[in-house]
Amino acid sequence: MKRYIETNFEGVTSVESAGDTFFTYDPHGALPAQGWQPFATLVTGDHYDDVSALEESGCYRLNIGLPKAAYLARFGAAPTERDERGVLRTGFDYAIRDQLLPHPHYASQYWVCVISPSARTFEAVVRPLLAQSYEFAARKYANRDARRAGEQPRGG
Repeated sequence: MKRYIETNFEGVTSVESAGDTFFTYDPHGALPAQGWQPFATLVTGDHYDDVSALEESGCYRLNIGLPKAAYLARFGAAPTERDERGVLRTGFDYAIRDQLLPHPHYASQYWVCVISPSARTFEAVVRPLLAQSYEFAARKYANRDARRAGEQPRGG
């Protein structure tokens, strides 16, 4: 998955931490020390939460940030209620494999996830969503650059 993202999307920088990988659109290779936002992440362990039971199963979770409209089209209104562990209440089993789900912590910000997607799920679901997320990240980057330069942002 990491190789696919790094080789199929231009201008992507990946940052690794504790075995996890964070992908951001950074065409100039000039990520600021703070304040950058990934468009996708690969989480390989239970460093941030154990709701997906990744370490127990040896699986990974691909997380993808979507534009609001894309999230709403798939899942409806973003969840806002959390349980005692901070996990969003969506009615989904966050440990299920090979199925697109709202993200357990960031669905309220229009993130989705899939644990260890099969080749079929990759082709039918993951590939198009990664492309959509990448394009959204590139638009946000271009708009941010235009604002810095005093230009009018393009359709963000």
